[in-house]
Amino acid sequence: MTQPLALVLYEKLLPGSQLVNRLQDMNYRVQAIADAGRLVECAEQSRPMLVLADLASTRNDVCAALARLKQNSATKHLPVVAFSDEGSAELQAAAQAAGAILVVSEAAVLNHLPQILDQALQVE
Repeated sequence: MTQPLALVLYEKLLPGSQLVNRLQDMNYRVQAIADAGRLVECAEQSRPMLVLADLASTRNDVCAALARLKQNSATKHLPVVAFSDEGSAELQAAAQAAGAILVVSEAAVLNHLPQILDQALQVE
């Protein structure tokens, strides 16, 4: 059986690398990208099962990249889990508006990853 692919967008080493390691421990293949501007292109090419995105970025507007992902006909079906530090209520609201199916804290994504993935991947 082929391992599912998760596309992980992050700039900060922590929690990004921890998330990649946890996904690999759960038998996911992981493609990590640091440039939110390449999110749609990477998703079109690699065809992941889901996208996990750290909302913190010094170079790009991650929420705008998520919105472009959801507006693209080839990638709009992808479930997106966005995460950020706990004090980012405005950023979290922007991620939901952009199309993230779940928006959680960094601690939650690391501590409850299996449950978050189950929820994000539920077929409606």
